[in-house]
Amino acid sequence: MGRILIIEDEEKIARFIELELKYEGYEVEKAFNGRDGLEFARTQPFDLILLDIMLPGINGIEVLRRIRQFSDLPIILLTARDAVVDKVTGLDGGADDYITKPFAIEELLARIRVALRKKDINNEFEKTSELVIGSLHLDPMKREVRVKDTLIHLTKREFDLLHYLLKNKNIVLSRETILEEIWDYDFSGGTNAVDVYIRYLRAKIEEPFGLKIIYTVRGVGYLIKDE
Repeated sequence: MGRILIIEDEEKIARFIELELKYEGYEVEKAFNGRDGLEFARTQPFDLILLDIMLPGINGIEVLRRIRQFSDLPIILLTARDAVVDKVTGLDGGADDYITKPFAIEELLARIRVALRKKDINNEFEKTSELVIGSLHLDPMKREVRVKDTLIHLTKREFDLLHYLLKNKNIVLSRETILEEIWDYDFSGGTNAVDVYIRYLRAKIEEPFGLKIIYTVRGVGYLIKDE
């Protein structure tokens, strides 16, 4: 079904999650500190990582940042913290999801299934050809975006949002639909998060080049038009 790495310093919690995952058919590896977890992630194949934020040695946010330098594996953050700023930091840092302790194991399993399903879908997307709108080129395989031959640096979430809009060009997408597709679960920022990331994209791919690619449909959402 998949191979999962648990990076969690509380051994009882890690063992409990391990038993539940193995019961569901997953292969599991555990690490109890950030350094060991990072080494496992760098040297062994996994399909998903469960990452605690409060770790000895290297904290979870730093582990996340370093993993994102060499891998785009789905990462779900596990933490006792429930502050919005921690969620934003984790998600902006490249995490795919976030669950707060204590959690119901059924919810964690559901989020794992969603993350793995999305990974499979993304793998299929990577087999598709380059997406082009005017002078904007998006390469799903290389995860690169270029405007007029200029390479544009996008975060993982910005890239996923732009990719989703391009795949659905000429279709008006509601904020709720975008939020569900890109964020998977309701984010505490609500649909305002979509507006924020649309602004990020416009600032990077439209304003510097005098382009108009992303259109707002008042009261509904957004679309990319194929002029």
